[in-house]
Amino acid sequence: MSDLQLVPGNSLLTATPEEGRQLAVKLARLIIKLTQPDDEKRRQQRAIYADNPMMLISIGQTVAAEFATIAAANNYWRDQPQAH
Repeated sequence: MSDLQLVPGNSLLTATPEEGRQLAVKLARLIIKLTQPDDEKRRQQRAIYADNPMMLISIGQTVAAEFATIAAANNYWRDQPQAH
């Protein structure tokens, strides 16, 4: 197993939804890095998915799933005042 830390700081807790969304993106990127640890192969594959709308949508779905987990861990930021 890689020594890659898949949950930075070993916590899903964030102060705001924005920070939670940023963490979701980071987690999605980390799982790609774990799945394909070769930097050069990942660079080569970017050209494949960059022009494929379905693959880009899939990336968005992965981030959304990560964000849902983070939001639940943060009780949907209920205690935080929401800007309108």
